Amino acid sequence: MFNKIYDAIKKFIIDNYKFLIAWLIILFLFFYELPYVIYTPGGIVNLEDRIVVNGEEDITGGSLNMSYVSLVKGTIPMLLLSYIIPNWDILPSEEITREDESVDELLELEKLYMTSSIDNATILAFRKANKELNITREVNNIVYIADEAKTDLKIYDELLSVDGKTVSTVDELREYINTLRAGDSVTLLVNRDGREKECSAEVYKTSDGLKVGISFLTTYEYETIPEIEVSTKDSESGSSGGLMLSLAIYNAISDEDITKGRIIVGTGTIDILGNVGEIDGVKYKLLGAHKNDAEIFLCPMENYEEALQVKEEFDLDIAIHGVATFDEALEYLLNN
Repeated sequence: MFNKIYDAIKKFIIDNYKFLIAWLIILFLFFYELPYVIYTPGGIVNLEDRIVVNGEEDITGGSLNMSYVSLVKGTIPMLLLSYIIPNWDILPSEEITREDESVDELLELEKLYMTSSIDNATILAFRKANKELNITREVNNIVYIADEAKTDLKIYDELLSVDGKTVSTVDELREYINTLRAGDSVTLLVNRDGREKECSAEVYKTSDGLKVGISFLTTYEYETIPEIEVSTKDSESGSSGGLMLSLAIYNAISDEDITKGRIIVGTGTIDILGNVGEIDGVKYKLLGAHKNDAEIFLCPMENYEEALQVKEEFDLDIAIHGVATFDEALEYLLNN
């Protein structure tokens, strides 16, 4: 019986070897990834379609949108296309990933950053609109472990305490570590896969002070009045939509319409204090905004000069405004 199966498979291969070789070549071309990624001009996401307050979408005359960059993996056909299509730019994967980190691992981590961004935007918007929000839980997620760190921590561990002390921010962790000495061992209690586990880390000296070589990102659980739901797609990740999310949530829960009938697009990270942070890929985000007829483009102050250069280079008809805080963005939209 096995001989018959073997003979049948052998005959099929001999009779169809050209077809099989062609398919192997096609699979190689389209699925083998070289160590590059390609940035392309993205598009915009109308945040009114993603925000539901008390079960209803907020409909305004204009729209508040976050811009995004399209990142394409470096397969051979995509790399060839990047030499033909304008503004498709190739970057080595190592420029956007950490050592020993794949592009897929980066994208998975970026999803956690997006969750944190939504939390920060919601908390900030409710506070600015004087609406009720109660934080019920803070989750400090380990997102970075330095190569030189001597620790048994793992990425995505939830940090519960450091030497029995609760730390709420990376600055608090840094302040505590700098009260110790190089070579001291620190006990870190974490939640790993639903179980508490004690880990350790050794304090070491750097030019920037004492460190244990870790960083964490805080996400929140909270209750709000009115109830709010922010939806995302599986393909979306990253924290660069934070500024526009905070403005869109504020617009949805307040009595005023800050769009004034305009198509407003922007980018920038946000923290719960309202500080706007620098982003990558402003060129692609601005081009995507212009392609979608945006009238105003908001960006972090750190990206403002680059955005102006892109506007001049491509002769874009769009107003660009750099902001350092949520309050500056809100004031600009209300007064212009």
